[in-house]
Amino acid sequence: MSERLWPSGAATAIGSMPGTDPAEAAAVVFGELPDFPHLPELPARGVGADMLGRTAALLVDLAVDVVPSGYRVATRPGHDHRRAVDLLRWDLDAVQEAREKAGATPPVFKVQLAGPWTLGAGIELPRGHRVLTDHGALRDFTSSLLDGLAGHVAEVQARTGAPVVVQFDEPSLPAVLAGGLSTPSGYGNVPAVPEPEVRDLLTTVIEGARGITGRPVILHCCAGKPPLGLLRKAGADALAFDLAALDGASAAFLDEIGEVWDGGATLFLGAVPATGPASPPSLKDVGEPAFRLADRLGFNRSVLAERAVPTPACGLAGATPEWMRRALSLTRDLGKAFVEPPEGW
Repeated sequence: MSERLWPSGAATAIGSMPGTDPAEAAAVVFGELPDFPHLPELPARGVGADMLGRTAALLVDLAVDVVPSGYRVATRPGHDHRRAVDLLRWDLDAVQEAREKAGATPPVFKVQLAGPWTLGAGIELPRGHRVLTDHGALRDFTSSLLDGLAGHVAEVQARTGAPVVVQFDEPSLPAVLAGGLSTPSGYGNVPAVPEPEVRDLLTTVIEGARGITGRPVILHCCAGKPPLGLLRKAGADALAFDLAALDGASAAFLDEIGEVWDGGATLFLGAVPATGPASPPSLKDVGEPAFRLADRLGFNRSVLAERAVPTPACGLAGATPEWMRRALSLTRDLGKAFVEPPEGW
């Protein structure tokens, strides 16, 4: 699917933001990213507000609880699960209010949730093993997630009036592929999951989400060297990653990016630092890596306007409120620069 809902030059953010006030976060998103706002995530609120808890709040007929080691499957929804559901509801209320105050329906609205491998890596079964070690449990979680996503997308569309695109976050994917996840004892690692198995499950959720929204699906991985080729082969329409991954990148990794881009995928380029650097960057500082990438891969720079969306490097939960606003402003301005590069670039 190559349909682009967002205007040329639109910019967005990955998802998380600092602070604990959903109304303020939603107002900032609609103010700074009017062409491509997203549902803010505020993990500073604690249990249930982080990526895993938030995604678990969408599950149908499955519940989680919190134990010292993290989230664990529960027989029925308890306090922690209900809290996650409530937090998400408050966030949706805040988004609806912000959209009404903005006075205009955005061209598109983005929601984010943990992908199946990150969800399966981050939630434990009752005996402490990760969900992804049990094929049946992993299938159940994936099915439940898609059921919950259908209702979530319908509600977001009703509240915003905008078409919805889904972003799956897969920060744990490289560890899943490399066998880098620890066992419950901490003395061993969960065996690496074969690439075809990883790809097949990703394809299931991508096709499921696309069937729900009728829109392109985004896969985000902020690891140092994200498996972009694998994500594209799984069917992702757009890939989000940190441009810093290009620092010292091998020719093979650059070729992989080129093949993905040449194949028609949109790249969500994490160009703006997620936390405030010691020396405040200029628009040219954050924009040059994207233009250099197009040049190195042999693309006309117009590809940035056609098949690229600027974002912060990753979530902004660790940023100060001041840098968060500056980062979103730089991201928005970079989107405009993709369409009309300033003189001298």
